[in-house]
Amino acid sequence: MDAIYRIDGTAIETSGYAAGPWDPTMQHGSPPSALVAHLAERMPTPSPMHVVRVTVDLLRPVPVGPLTFETEVLREGRKIQLCGVRLKSNGVVVVNGTVLKVRNSSPELPDHIEHPALDVPLPDDCPPLDVGYTRNPFVGGMSLRKVRNGFGSIGPGATWYRADRPLIEGLPTSPLMRAVIASDFSNATSAVLDFRHWTFLNADLNVFLARQPVGDWILLNSEMWLGPDGAGTAASRLADQQGYFGRAVQNLVIEQR
Repeated sequence: MDAIYRIDGTAIETSGYAAGPWDPTMQHGSPPSALVAHLAERMPTPSPMHVVRVTVDLLRPVPVGPLTFETEVLREGRKIQLCGVRLKSNGVVVVNGTVLKVRNSSPELPDHIEHPALDVPLPDDCPPLDVGYTRNPFVGGMSLRKVRNGFGSIGPGATWYRADRPLIEGLPTSPLMRAVIASDFSNATSAVLDFRHWTFLNADLNVFLARQPVGDWILLNSEMWLGPDGAGTAASRLADQQGYFGRAVQNLVIEQR
């Protein structure tokens, strides 16, 4: 299977390409997070709507193995829909997601409202970022372009991300899914600790969208802040090649190896 997942009814088959950097038997955070977004996107709405927030709680390590999913509408309204998505392994919930949708509209905004313009070079003008040293199966299916720091560097960074391997067999990867995939790399893009000596796993992922992303490339412009008690946050401004469109925030669990 070339894709990350194959879906049959509510059953999900997972390929080895889902594995992350922490443990080869456990999934990287990006695939299940994007899977939550995919399942929510496919839930019908009473009128045309679009996703404005994806929140994913990674309750337990997600194994590289069979999963099942459940979806439900938590709140149905004229202007919003709140979707619930649960991923299970052997009947145990490992990922809990909520996705907020807002009704499509075209308000005439005042002329002084500006849309944040891109302030970094486009992907074609940035050098490839070699992350082969991570031996990370999921990252091996992505293209990265270095803007500033990023993987293997210490401090705030900016990187363009493009998911090249299909997430769902037989289906295109939507721009929303691409944004969620990239957003889970906020901690790797902004690390203030040496990966060889520290782990900084994210317990959740929160993606906020002021507009819908477009295209294949997603920019993370990221920073990390650490507290004194084993916790921290990684936050990113999100952009596509047309400009900034949202934010991503992760809560981190900090441990020494």
